[in-house]
Amino acid sequence: MDSKTQILDALNEYIHRRKDREIMAVYLTDHPGSLERIAEECEVDVSTVKRTINRNSYIYRYLPDSDPKLNRN
Repeated sequence: MDSKTQILDALNEYIHRRKDREIMAVYLTDHPGSLERIAEECEVDVSTVKRTINRNSYIYRYLPDSDPKLNRN
């Protein structure tokens, strides 16, 4: 199983809000480069993206260790 599949499985299991799952999936698997791009792709504003990432930061403990997002400060 590849890491993208593992990430999506973890998001589906632990994040209950559909829009949060969508935003986190784009953030963790598509590596869009900026919060603005995530906001545009998910049709929300940047502050919503920031809040969603912060609110769901607990998900990192369920992700595969090879994910480069885990090493972000």
